[in-house]
Amino acid sequence: MNALSLVPMFLVGLAGSVHCIGMCGGIVGALSLGGGAPAPTRPVIAIAVARPAVQSNVLRVLAYNGGRIVSYMLAGAMAGSLAGAGMLHLASLQVAGYWLANLMLVALGLYLMDAWRGLAHLEAAGNVVWRRVRPLLKPLMPMDTPLKALAVGGLWGWVPCGMVYSALLTAMIQGSALNGAATMAAFGLGTLPTLLGMGLLGTRLRAQMQRRPVRIASGLLVLGFGLLGLLRAANGVSLGWLDALCVTGHP
Repeated sequence: MNALSLVPMFLVGLAGSVHCIGMCGGIVGALSLGGGAPAPTRPVIAIAVARPAVQSNVLRVLAYNGGRIVSYMLAGAMAGSLAGAGMLHLASLQVAGYWLANLMLVALGLYLMDAWRGLAHLEAAGNVVWRRVRPLLKPLMPMDTPLKALAVGGLWGWVPCGMVYSALLTAMIQGSALNGAATMAAFGLGTLPTLLGMGLLGTRLRAQMQRRPVRIASGLLVLGFGLLGLLRAANGVSLGWLDALCVTGHP
């Protein structure tokens, strides 16, 4: 895996971050200078945050996002290790994983455009994990120090999220724990600009990013990546320079 192959995954995270505003917007907005951001609608948890100086606020926003990305990398390493351990070495399983990963990208694109809400059912299934993680957040409130924000971010990365599940499927077929972690790092870094902006600007940015034209444009970008991957899978051949735009590797 080279750095260029991670660029599409970064773009998926960047485009999909309009969904992150709905999932993480409440908790990140609570870190903002403006304050007053509502708590996220799913999952529901009371968040109490003090209003410290600007420097402390920036540190807490960075710490929260750092913890979140590290949790993505850990999940990516776990997913990638499935292939590294031999579970995806069979050609038929590799091809099936490739098709499934790209179908999930198509589903994510439609989800972002609000054209199909099927991933919401997958997120609901993930609540089994979240119910075990959520109690760990209570001792970390109020989230008034960078260390607490780091811990909350690390736990929040396990919130049920269809977008993260789509990225994890791609990480799973990368062949190793290291490649899986790198894939999820690129994805997490793609979500960073929007969530950093949310943490510093609060609801002002949230309103702009949730506009329908923005969601449609973001959904179309992710949908295009998924369709391109499916086209390559269906043809069974390289698409030349277009391969650089495929999120997943060749089946």
